[in-house]
Amino acid sequence: MLYLASQSPQRNQLLRRAGVPFAVVPTACDEAAISAPAAHLLALDRACGKALGAKLDGVDRGAPCVVLGVDTVVALGREVLGKPSDRADARRILALLQGTTHSVITGHCCVLVGADGTPLKEARGVAIARVTMRSMSADEIAAYVASGESDDRAGAYAIQETADRYVVDLEGSFDTVVGLSLSTVARLWREVADGPLPGWVPLIGPGSGKHRVLP
Repeated sequence: MLYLASQSPQRNQLLRRAGVPFAVVPTACDEAAISAPAAHLLALDRACGKALGAKLDGVDRGAPCVVLGVDTVVALGREVLGKPSDRADARRILALLQGTTHSVITGHCCVLVGADGTPLKEARGVAIARVTMRSMSADEIAAYVASGESDDRAGAYAIQETADRYVVDLEGSFDTVVGLSLSTVARLWREVADGPLPGWVPLIGPGSGKHRVLP
């Protein structure tokens, strides 16, 4: 059984659509207290902090289980842009990102936890996508932020909702930008659980590649 140490509805939806059986558990991790010298290390450390901090006290387990922690950050050059602190900050972040190509970095950490709650094995991995946004006017940014879609979103936008109209090119996995790479989760699951991720079947054909151009 997979336990997701994240309250993100987007990650919840991605796993559900993929047919992966899972349950959401809370985590004691304070991601704001975690720092790292590089964006990919920050995403990884936060993901592992969430997984290792998962609260499994109320979980009925007679056997080991796998806990998944995930964290997404946006990087523009060396600058790391997380979730906006308020809507003024969301406008600031979007003003920086518009007209640029930036990286969306999602860190993943799978921890095999024994029936007694002891971590037995850990695997971590990063998925990176490159997103190119068209230029946005101040009025467009203000209207988008006012819609509420920027709230609590890394990089202050949600590509899976209406922000795709501002994206002109995406290199990498769409799911990585949304907040979870299923292929990465499947690989890490295999590393800690020695078997395929339950319920998940990799996509084959259009849409499954590494490069996608949005209309």
